Amino acid sequence: MLVTGASKGIGAEIAGGLGREGAHVVAHYGHDRAGAEAATADIPDDRKLLIGADLFDASETQRVWAEATAWRPVDVLVLNAAVMEDTPFDGTLEEWHTGWERAWRINVQAPADLTRAALAHFVERGGGVLITISSWVAQRGSGGRGLAAYAASKAAVKAFTQTVARHYGKQGVLAYVLAPGVVDTQLSQKAAAMFGGADVVKAGLAMGEMVPPEEVADLVVWLAGGQARHLTGSTLDLNGATYVR
Repeated sequence: MLVTGASKGIGAEIAGGLGREGAHVVAHYGHDRAGAEAATADIPDDRKLLIGADLFDASETQRVWAEATAWRPVDVLVLNAAVMEDTPFDGTLEEWHTGWERAWRINVQAPADLTRAALAHFVERGGGVLITISSWVAQRGSGGRGLAAYAASKAAVKAFTQTVARHYGKQGVLAYVLAPGVVDTQLSQKAAAMFGGADVVKAGLAMGEMVPPEEVADLVVWLAGGQARHLTGSTLDLNGATYVR
């Protein structure tokens, strides 16, 4: 099982959760190897592989897949790695273009490239599971006007995952979208600063608390088992009833 962005937050919880269930885990990280090591500390060495790569670079993305599958076949791909770039409408044009490029290449292009490689691998093996971590901003837009690129990127990965589900179900490929609300991670703490801080954000949530990242991980672990076949294509909301569709 390959998990991108496994050094912190949701990704770290997912990697650890899969490992506790006995899975062989490939944990990708960007620059924080120590974080990835901590996330997978309880997984025996023969059941884990850590791969560092900057997903902004397409060749690095390809290397992640090559190294993962050289180690052992991958039957589950969890697309979690993402950046939250500030792209204010009233910023400079250079800031705007730089933020959009990073959001696109890391949050969309890299997951798409990994998915493309995984599909051929899955079909050859008779099936597989794709789990994409999107966000509620894909449905409702971002509450911060400086996060337009982030919201757009999360809508893009949602759409391509649904396309996979529609066209590869007969080949045994299951594809799910998770759309968390405000999860208690470093990324959310960074975003909360734009809205007056964590306490202000939590006051506006129906349960008065951020989503624990381990709850997202628990859902991923369940979906990775492949039993929820007819949930393929679904977008699963985890936001404590703050946003109910």
